[in-house]
Amino acid sequence: MTRNLWKERPDMRPIGIDLFAGAGGLSLGFEQAGFDVAAAVEIDPVHCAAHKFNFPRTAVIAKSVEHLSGGEIRLAAGIGNRPVDCVFGGAPCQGFSLIGHRVLDDPRNRLVLEFVRIVSELDARTFVFENVKGLTVGTHKQFLHELVAAFAAKGYEVRLPWQVLNAGNFGTPQSRERLILFGAKKGVALPDYPAAASKIAGKKGAADLPLGPTCAEALDDLPDAEAFSSLLHGDAVKTAAFGAPSAYAAEMRCLTNEAWHFSHPRIWNPGVLTSSARTDHSDISRRRFAETEAGDVEPISRLFKLPPGGVSNTLRAGTDGARGAFTSPRPIHYRYDRCVTVREMARLHGFPDWFRFNATKWHGARQIGNSVPPPLARAVALQVMAALGVLPTRPAEAIPLGDPALLNMDVSTAAAHFGIAAPKTSRDRKSGAKKRKQADIEAERIAARVAYG
Repeated sequence: MTRNLWKERPDMRPIGIDLFAGAGGLSLGFEQAGFDVAAAVEIDPVHCAAHKFNFPRTAVIAKSVEHLSGGEIRLAAGIGNRPVDCVFGGAPCQGFSLIGHRVLDDPRNRLVLEFVRIVSELDARTFVFENVKGLTVGTHKQFLHELVAAFAAKGYEVRLPWQVLNAGNFGTPQSRERLILFGAKKGVALPDYPAAASKIAGKKGAADLPLGPTCAEALDDLPDAEAFSSLLHGDAVKTAAFGAPSAYAAEMRCLTNEAWHFSHPRIWNPGVLTSSARTDHSDISRRRFAETEAGDVEPISRLFKLPPGGVSNTLRAGTDGARGAFTSPRPIHYRYDRCVTVREMARLHGFPDWFRFNATKWHGARQIGNSVPPPLARAVALQVMAALGVLPTRPAEAIPLGDPALLNMDVSTAAAHFGIAAPKTSRDRKSGAKKRKQADIEAERIAARVAYG
């Protein structure tokens, strides 16, 4: 049961609510900026389990926003009538047909209106809506105009013109563009967009900006997962084989107090390499990977090979069995003839090493590919803090992480843990492994609907 910390400590930091939370990229960035994330709403139980492990003091609500009220969120979070300072999230928007009706009337976009409704019901002082860059292109912009009008009808202003931000300009070794919409209740100051803090390695950038971290700076200190046979059957191993870190890697390993930013320090074991299950590639695949030049795409697998002096391409969540095969399109390592591990993906995304994901490579990779890079989320959240007139504070108390069993749950066990029904399929009558596999397929269909478009 989640402790009612806001009753115990009424002086706590600004309150954030994460909708469509996934594993918690936005949650982490907002916490690093000085928010306490009181509740996270997520329909996918495997994502819920990972979020609960990493944010043990956040109320994880495992259900769709369609069947959730602002009052229920307040009750679950234990915040009573305290002001909600920011609601943030990436509601899906998949209906782009502009023929004959408003875009927001498309049933596929209903969750976007649910986001608007919950912001209003929580009477949130501000909100952050993030989504794909494609919404800003061509006729899709009608969607954004209608969304701004929907917020205005609820008494909220939106910072215009909207902007697309690249995580590579905010200290992440990955080129990843996301639309960010800032909003605030009328009478509350609107946040400004953050200025780029770095330029992207390997791409043209402003001459007066420092070069952001490269792939090599992100990964060089990590031991090679293939040196550990146990990682063929698990995702963690105790080791002292970490190398000398770059400044970026030192932050990911939390080697200094400043590396925690304004988040609660976690109690963890930095001598354990986690989220590093190995992939048993064939000799043919390894030969193709070796023959691919860094920065190019391997022609058969279509996987990108990381450039050591540049940045990763945009990390993707992969596809589910409904599209013919379960895929986890992890890039090829620049040094080793293999795909990167989930931990290496996390480094490229800006997740610190204490942050863990589902133990399977596929679930872990999609949890990263579906998330906002925490450094970008932190830059956005700091702008909200500034608009609210709040100085972020650094908490002294270290908190433990959750039960590691949460990271080994499949769809069925995660659903049972949160007391919800496992996703139903047309093959519910099948039993054993086939039934479990079909449940996973259906869960991934759900994930596709709540992913990034």
